[in-house]
Amino acid sequence: MSKKIAVVVGSLRKGSFSKQIAKNVMKLFPSDYEPEFVEIGNLPLYNEDIDTPENVPAEYTAFRNQIKEAAGVLFVTPEYNRSIPGGLKNAIDVGSRPYGQSAWDKKPAAVISVSPGAISGFGANHALRQSLVFLNMPTLQQPEAYIGNVTKILDEDGNVAEGTVGFLQSIVDAYVELLNRY
Repeated sequence: MSKKIAVVVGSLRKGSFSKQIAKNVMKLFPSDYEPEFVEIGNLPLYNEDIDTPENVPAEYTAFRNQIKEAAGVLFVTPEYNRSIPGGLKNAIDVGSRPYGQSAWDKKPAAVISVSPGAISGFGANHALRQSLVFLNMPTLQQPEAYIGNVTKILDEDGNVAEGTVGFLQSIVDAYVELLNRY
């Protein structure tokens, strides 16, 4: 039986660099893992007033169920203003509610930050990790996954340069090892 891996991409842009990197990473998982994108762009902004037992938005329920069914979560995100994009923060909040029923709890995670710049999304990577600690998500520590100058490693079809594949494979291998411990 294959293990589902929820792939959460922080960028909502159709052709986002983060999504292109995520697609490349998804191909590197062993055959007994099933990485699948989990949509976050359709989630209404979290508001406890609309998240009531009698009126939970269908998008919240579908999202929470997808996360709960996954063996782990791979986050691939750009950096917005030295932090994570608002849509990703919203998804984290939606998945963490209602209080005491977090869909994220104990899900092993990996974080890859992506940027066209040289700082490689360092701020987003670490801002996201702050939330993952609180959410009780054991998170891959090494190798660190900061993808800078992304426009120089993607070809016109969205494939990464050959030298980058080995690095991405090392991330997947270490993440699978973490998943197997849980």
